[in-house]
Amino acid sequence: FALYIFTIASDPLRVIFLIAGAFFWLVSLLLSSLIWVIARLITDSKEGPKQKYLLIFGVLLSVLIQETFRFAYYRLIKKASEGLKSINPDDTVPSMRLLAYVSGLGFGIMSGVFSFVNTLSDSLGPGTVGIHGDSPQFFLNSAFMTLVVVLLHVFWGVVFFDGCEKKKWYIILIVFLTHLLVSAQTFLSPHYGINLLSAYIIMVLMGIWAFFVAGGSCRSLKLCLLCQDKDFLLFNQRSR
Repeated sequence: FALYIFTIASDPLRVIFLIAGAFFWLVSLLLSSLIWVIARLITDSKEGPKQKYLLIFGVLLSVLIQETFRFAYYRLIKKASEGLKSINPDDTVPSMRLLAYVSGLGFGIMSGVFSFVNTLSDSLGPGTVGIHGDSPQFFLNSAFMTLVVVLLHVFWGVVFFDGCEKKKWYIILIVFLTHLLVSAQTFLSPHYGINLLSAYIIMVLMGIWAFFVAGGSCRSLKLCLLCQDKDFLLFNQRSR
């Protein structure tokens, strides 16, 4: 919510791209759900091992579809940017780095909402968490995990778009593999400590990567923290 208020809400064009990114994630979820339902109908088995393999297949397929739609959204943004430049050459079109951040936040917000809304509805009861010996920290873990996923989608978006711009396909593969790894860690339940620790480590590493990809440097970070960034201060004065 803070990222949206301070970085998106002031620009109508960013809001549009954010909503479009959220819509693309919703379409990927719909497609993943349809394939999941069809797969369950085909297998039609309640055996434990088959259900486990089906769940693993569903996670792999969902991650693949999400990253495919991220690439499709990149292509759409690329075409839209070229069209805006050709129509009005004098207007300033948002940079691809900025659009990568906006689209990643759109993906992350929608992913976070759908991953946590069922947990919130179940928290209303009936029942008691941990009554059968499970960890009572389920809801707290879900909240922290949702935060990780939202921020990771932002970082993945920035890194993914940079890989597409530079045609470095191994970067796209790394994004896909880290996304798959974070999603697969949910199978470690109820070992929440290992799950959260590894997810946060991946988030920090991807955040550092996205920071440098977006044009950041150790010097700029130092100037920003010490409030000595002249470009940032001048921008604030102009905005007033």
